[in-house]
Amino acid sequence: MFNMIDAHIHWDAYSPPQRKEILHSLGVHGVRAMIAVGMNLKSSRETLELSMRDERVKAAAGFHPEQEILSQGEIEEIFTFIDQHAGSLVAVGEVGLPYYRMQEDVDLELKPYEELLERFIVKAKSLKKPIVLHCIYEHAGIACDLLERHSVEKAHFHWFKGDEAILERVLSNGYKVSVTPDVMYEDEIQKVVQKAPLDAIMVETDGPWPFEGPLKGQMTHPGMMGRTIKCIASIKNMDESEAAERIFTQTKRFYGLSI
Repeated sequence: MFNMIDAHIHWDAYSPPQRKEILHSLGVHGVRAMIAVGMNLKSSRETLELSMRDERVKAAAGFHPEQEILSQGEIEEIFTFIDQHAGSLVAVGEVGLPYYRMQEDVDLELKPYEELLERFIVKAKSLKKPIVLHCIYEHAGIACDLLERHSVEKAHFHWFKGDEAILERVLSNGYKVSVTPDVMYEDEIQKVVQKAPLDAIMVETDGPWPFEGPLKGQMTHPGMMGRTIKCIASIKNMDESEAAERIFTQTKRFYGLSI
């Protein structure tokens, strides 16, 4: 059994019975903590409340970009919430750019999302918190532009997807990428693991997002990361326990966890 941290999960999106089931079995799987991200103000509030009930849930607050852009008043409410609860939050996130929405709506204006992302980046830096990013493919480059502009050091590109050039840029800045259990069956994600040094990799589930392959039809559980780590170790031709311990240690350090 490995010590593990789920670096990205939508804890509030699970039903109460599912949350109870998962919490009851975390220890069996060696899961020591979960970074629970916020989708919007309501989600961030609920996630923070859930983190108060179980110390293994570590709350972050943000606005998922694959949604209609917020009004100015709603934006201010989120930033007020982050300021008010900064001491209880481990990160700002999930934030980023609407890659998938733009595939469906070619007329979608990107600039408001960029401006909002930059505000989140500035806020994360001012609070000395990591920022959790939904920025894939060419949007990862835009995120790097903004992160570099503000000299941000702690950025986590969750479920990273992108070509070798943008991956190299992300890594050269010392940012982290995380992979999900789909590394077991997706060539694209396996290539990310091949290219990225182990010390830049974290593991996540993005639960309750469902997976295919050997996990098809199963409720997404943080315990699935054990198989993710075994796959990473196999790709890198290294001992599974060593890979697990290094991933655990660097994730704990990145998020400033005392576990």
